[in-house]
Amino acid sequence: MNKQKPRYTRGAAPVTSPFEEARDEMFQHVMKCGVIGAAPDHQREWFDGTMAYLADRYHELTPKQITELRVLGERFSQPARIKTAV
Repeated sequence: MNKQKPRYTRGAAPVTSPFEEARDEMFQHVMKCGVIGAAPDHQREWFDGTMAYLADRYHELTPKQITELRVLGERFSQPARIKTAV
């Protein structure tokens, strides 16, 4: 019998929204720039500049989405919480 392997075709690439692209880009910048563990003043200054950059780069984003991005980024840049045994 002639058994052929099933052929899988690639579907269309998933479409990402501008918000998702901006979020992913911001996370990459956080990891590259050493924002995690930086002093709160430095983080605030870094996020001010980065949010202005992302707002210019992704003009489709609303001010509310830019605020959401900042909240996500600030949470992401916090050190990991370690649970201690009681």
